[in-house]
Amino acid sequence: MNFLRLPFLVKFTLVIISLIGLGYILALGQSILAPFFLAFLMAMLFLPFATFLERKLRFPRSVSTMTSVLIMLIFLSGMIYFFGSQLSTFSKDIPHLKDQFISVFNNLQHWVSRTFNIKINDQLDYLDQGLNKLLSSSGLILGFTLGIFSTGFAFILFFLLFFIFILNYRRILNNFIVTVFNEKHKASVEEVVSQVRIMTKKYIIGLCLQVFIVSVLTSIVLTIVGVKYAVLLAVLTGLLNVIPYLGICISLVVSCFIAFATGTPSTCIYVVIGYIAVHIIDGNIILPFVVGSKVKINALFSFLGIIIGEHLWGIAGMFLCIPAIAIIKIIFERVNGLQPWGKLLGEEEKPDKKKKSYKISKNITLKEMD
Repeated sequence: MNFLRLPFLVKFTLVIISLIGLGYILALGQSILAPFFLAFLMAMLFLPFATFLERKLRFPRSVSTMTSVLIMLIFLSGMIYFFGSQLSTFSKDIPHLKDQFISVFNNLQHWVSRTFNIKINDQLDYLDQGLNKLLSSSGLILGFTLGIFSTGFAFILFFLLFFIFILNYRRILNNFIVTVFNEKHKASVEEVVSQVRIMTKKYIIGLCLQVFIVSVLTSIVLTIVGVKYAVLLAVLTGLLNVIPYLGICISLVVSCFIAFATGTPSTCIYVVIGYIAVHIIDGNIILPFVVGSKVKINALFSFLGIIIGEHLWGIAGMFLCIPAIAIIKIIFERVNGLQPWGKLLGEEEKPDKKKKSYKISKNITLKEMD
């Protein structure tokens, strides 16, 4: 049965059923598929480096793979050391933060007492009841914390293993993908594989540039405003900005929290203004030229992808949803019958003014010749 000749409602129903089944499989295999996809992205990033080691320096495949793993581990260790040193400095100011929030809390209590006629003793009773309920569930909190730690450790372990396997057996995987389809589709499959590899590499490089530029701009803004731990907050903002729309909001709340605890309430207003300026620069200058040109996904499906990714894979899904949609878009654009879905995921094509003006002038010239 030819799928393209089926009625639209039948095709649409089959697509919906396939998406539901695919979503169920993705949610069921979260612990395996999430680190596998991240390892695939990082393997595409390190592929030119590994190829250089093998072709130019004559390294064996296993040695080039382990060298790539070593470089990635050095980078991750540097990030962990940076955040650890910054957090150790931050811990020294915890007593000052505590005094600041006690003062703010007392002022808030008096304001609630004056506005809602709730005595301070009654407010403390409500807080004690809430704390007792929280402490009674301490076993659940401990189990949740241990679960997060064990899940994160397993994620990193699976990620490293998959990274080694994908980079080491990349030729076998590529040959399998190309030969598993019919011979007449071989050229199209090779084009799709090549485009996915190029897009993934360019997207991750562009994303790293975006993180760096946003971190530098945020560091400058927070330093001018006078917020403590400007570098730590700037790097955190750059990393969270990978999550479209939501990341900048989360980092803004964290920065306002630190600015309020270590400065004055007016500092928070300056921080909000500075973050809005950074976001405008990022959205209109950095993103189109550094990342947007590599992955043209419209804002609607970017936001839907974030929601679905968080529902399926949690925080990892929020980071991985955009490259996943970009890969799906490339595949759709090169498969007969799926081109409309590829256009649906992309941005609206702007008409070329030069070509349009050229056609108009050409028509006028022809009319004059007639």
